[in-house]
Amino acid sequence: YYRSIPGSCNFETKHQEWTSVCGLSQDLGDDFDWNISNSMAMGQAGPDTDHTPGKGQHFLYVNSSAQKEGNRARIITTKLFPASLGVCRVRFWFWMFASRQTGVLKVYTAEEHGMDILMWSSSRNEENKW
Repeated sequence: YYRSIPGSCNFETKHQEWTSVCGLSQDLGDDFDWNISNSMAMGQAGPDTDHTPGKGQHFLYVNSSAQKEGNRARIITTKLFPASLGVCRVRFWFWMFASRQTGVLKVYTAEEHGMDILMWSSSRNEENKW
């Protein structure tokens, strides 16, 4: 995992420690959870490797094929990001391929009064790559 940039994480942690190490938490009000795995455990249902160069191999995933339409899996940052001067960048890699039941990946920010603001979404990644 990385410590230099707030929120940075490569998920190379002991199996269930990723939430505390990466500063993330499962939303207790959602319908199912994110999990950590690697390409070998996922088999044909996941990517061949993770995005991290070198020895990295772990990533977060949700199994959308086992869900009903409208179900949500949500993770939340546990630490506030530092204030910026009008520019805030969130960078992450995602792989959404192979499943007809692929849902929508959305990124929200929570403004100071608690309102969620949709910043980005993707409904499908047509290519087998991060």
